[in-house]
Formats: sequence, C-alpha cells, structure tokens
Amino acid sequence: MIGERVYLFDSTLRDGAQTQGVDFSVADKVAIAADLDALGIDYIEGGWPGANPTDDNFFRAPPQLKKAKLTAFGMTRRAGRSTENDPGLKALLDPKTPAVCIVGKTWDFHAHVALGVELDENIAMIGDSIVHADKQTEEVIFDAEHFFDGYKSNPEFALSCITAAYEAGARWIVLCDTNGGTLPHEVSEIVNKITNHIPGAHLGIHCHNDTGNAVANSLAAVTSGACHIQGTLNGLGERCGNANLISLLPTLVLKMGFDTGVSDQALAQLSQISHALDERLNRSPDKGAPYVGERAFSHKGGLHVSAVEKDPKSYEHVPPESVGNKRHVVVSDQSGKSNILAMFRGVGIEVDANDPKVVRLVEIVKEQEYIGYAYDGAEASFELLARRTLGDVPDYYRLKSFRVIDERRWNAKNELVTISEATIKAQVGGKEFMTVAEGNGPVNALDSALREVLLPLYPELEDLRLVDYKVRILTPSDATGAVTRVMIESADGKGTRWATVGVSANIIDASYAALRDSIVYKLYRDGAASVLSN
Repeated sequence: MIGERVYLFDSTLRDGAQTQGVDFSVADKVAIAADLDALGIDYIEGGWPGANPTDDNFFRAPPQLKKAKLTAFGMTRRAGRSTENDPGLKALLDPKTPAVCIVGKTWDFHAHVALGVELDENIAMIGDSIVHADKQTEEVIFDAEHFFDGYKSNPEFALSCITAAYEAGARWIVLCDTNGGTLPHEVSEIVNKITNHIPGAHLGIHCHNDTGNAVANSLAAVTSGACHIQGTLNGLGERCGNANLISLLPTLVLKMGFDTGVSDQALAQLSQISHALDERLNRSPDKGAPYVGERAFSHKGGLHVSAVEKDPKSYEHVPPESVGNKRHVVVSDQSGKSNILAMFRGVGIEVDANDPKVVRLVEIVKEQEYIGYAYDGAEASFELLARRTLGDVPDYYRLKSFRVIDERRWNAKNELVTISEATIKAQVGGKEFMTVAEGNGPVNALDSALREVLLPLYPELEDLRLVDYKVRILTPSDATGAVTRVMIESADGKGTRWATVGVSANIIDASYAALRDSIVYKLYRDGAASVLSN
C-alpha cells in the first residue's frame, strides 16, 4: 500500500447539498471549491447542470482551480433518445468541464421499475452515453448507482453495465452503495470479484452512511483494489450522509501509507477546512469528530495525562498537529495534579509542581464540580480560576448589583411581546454607574447593560459576541427550584472561541457568572489594562 496512489473525488457541492437544512449559494460553492482545491482533492463535483438555477449559475462562471478537476454531474441518455438529442446530456456537456460524472442504473429492479426499460436497453444507454461524452471532455467517470444491491440481485446484469461503461472509455468505474446498506465484508468480497473484470486502477467506491459504515466500506474497497474514493466534507449528504473525506484522508495517508496527492502541509489544514464548512453552514463543529474534533486529542483522566506527557503515542494515534488539531487537556473531578500542570503549560503558566497553590487548585476544582461546575467543557472559566488562584487576574470592574425584569404584554399593534430589562450598578474607572438596557431575553439585557458601561473603557470588547447558550438542570427532583448550570460559548472577530460556565439555583445568576467570565477572559487574553480604580 505504501506509496500507492488513491484518487479523491469530493461531492460536497452536490451530494452534500442534499443534506437536510443545507442550501448552498453560488458564493458558498465557490468558497468550498477553493478550500477543496487548496487541500489537494483530485476531483470536485460542482453540481448537476440544468437541475437548478444555483448549479447553472455556478457552471456559468466556474472557479479557476489550480489542481482539482472540476466535474459536472448528470445521467445517461433517456430511453428512446439518441445521445445527440438528449437534453440532459447536452446540459451536462455544455459547461465543458475537464471531467464529467455520469450516473446510470446497475440494478435490474431499477431498470425495470424506475426507468421502465429492458435490461439490454439500459446497458446500451450506459455505453452510448460514455462514448458520446468521451469525445467532448477529458475524462468520463461512471457512477454505477445501487451497484451492490444490483450485484446481489443479478450479478451478470450489474457486471454487464459496468463493463459496458469501461469498454466505452470511462476513466473510472465507481461502485455505489447508494442506500448505504452494504457492510464492509460484503464490499471487500464484491470488489475483489470485480477486479477480475475491471482493473483496480480504474475502479472507485462511493458509499453512503446509513449503517454508519461509509468510511469502513470505502477503506475495505481500497484494500480490495479500488483506487478512487468519493465522499464529502464532514460526511454531508442525504439521510445519514456520505463517506466522510475528513476522516478518510488522514486514515489513508497517516495510517495506511497511500499517496493521495495531498501534501503534509495541506493535511495540516484539515481541521480548519472542516470547521470552516461548519461556520459557513452556521452550525457548531462536531467536538467528537475523528481527527479534527475538539475532543479528538482531549485527555481527562490523570493517569492518561501523565502517560501522554511522557509518550504522546500512548494515547494519541497520530500527532494532533498533523491534521491541524492540538492536544487538549481537560480538568474535572477525575483530575490529578498532572492535569492541572498540563493545563498550566497549555496556557503558558509556569508554576512549580510542588507549589501548594496547585494542590489547592485541584481541591477547588473537585469542590466546584461537586456542586455542578463542569470545567472539561469550559476551559476559559478554568483558566480564570487557575490564574485567580495564583493571583494573576486583575479586577476589571466591580458589579455592585443587578436586577432583571421580564414584561409580557400586548403592544400597540396588538402583538404579544416579551421584553427583558436589566438594571446594573457597577464600579469602574473610579466611578459608579447605574445603567438600564433592554433585550430579547434576560441574558441579552444583562449583556447590553454591561457593554454600555464597559465598552467606552474597554474597546477590546467591541468584537465580543455570544454564539451559544446552554442550560442544564442539575437537580430535576427539585422541580422549579432546581440548580442549573449555564454554559456560554463566545467568539471574537479573530475567529477565537471560548466557553465559560456558571452554576446557581437562580438561572439568571448562573447566566451572569458565565457571562462575567466570558468578558473577563476576553479582556485578560487581549492584555487589557484594568481601569477599575482610575
């Protein structure tokens, strides 16, 4: 396997767009294509010309790619039409992309029921379409739709379909597990048999993830001889998604020694590219995603941390930086001194391991987590706790009191509205302030009131924004009197994100604690000078 070439085909812009809740604009597609090209993907499927206005506009002014071959997607000619007079084939070939991907039926059930054609006509439709396209473009790729189901049902027909495509000039014959129901051992067995008829150097795999095996199935196909893999960024796709190229790529390169054409430098951008897609979709990255998730190289147990400090390979299967990630030591009530010291080193705190303050901090963390704090998901709050224990964090302002009032009423337009109003009394800059602000909720109102006081004195807060807010009931048996834990995720204009936590029987008090830590962390990290007593 070492050094053997595997070609990567990304279908995010078409297959990924079929994900529920995903609706790419032309600008989105251009930006994603640029990221894929920079990564070093061999083929980027741009969409289906003639299928919708977005794809038409994308191909009308396609992005200029440096390495990847832009690929248009379409289907074989229709039954009863010649290739020259088929509008679908014409739309597919009009953009004149370097490669086209043509999908055809390879399951006898679909030929009879979906297309209503005889099996011989289906085979002719495939061969004719490949011959026609091959005259007008550099490369033709044939997607054998529902191939594995077709092969199980009628192996002779399924094999005749892909043989017709190969003999007609298709560069790649891609075996599709379209409904995602095939298992790895079946993929291995079938692909091994197919390599007796079509060389592995012309064979590809396209898997859906309906059994959670899309990545495993893709790897099984490659180890059985296929040299072309189709998938999407972050596994986007209809139903349960497609094979996740973000997981496949580092596995192929770092684990199996294949050459994918992706350089080490490009591979180190993998986490950034994965997260950039999530940002574009306005959703939080999957923290548990292999290789690129925030928890992918997280260590919580004290023994694990001690081991990984001495020998990273003991608990890290690849170096985190090889995929653009980093080691993440979290702190919880399972932590020991090694976790605390590792966290200190991670944020640049130099401290003697025998310092009594370190032992005290371990005790404080366990006490805090006993009453409901969770620092393994709120590292900014932990860093502030640690630095306060060491005496490093200045007071930027002093809150004397706050009050929040919610009013639910009918407005002048006879619309039912709920408005929150926050009043705060704070000391900062040698002065005392009382400020009132409204918001669409109590936390928003509190945030607005604090900003009104702090922004003139701390311009560093200008780009601070709250991006996520979560509440968890810790003592449900106490009903409405339960203790709650509030987690707030914040971000700034540099793209940095951090999480803070607050715990109280009063949800507004817990929210303020997390909000305060978010503000203080931003000021401390940006090196703001305290003006509390100026």
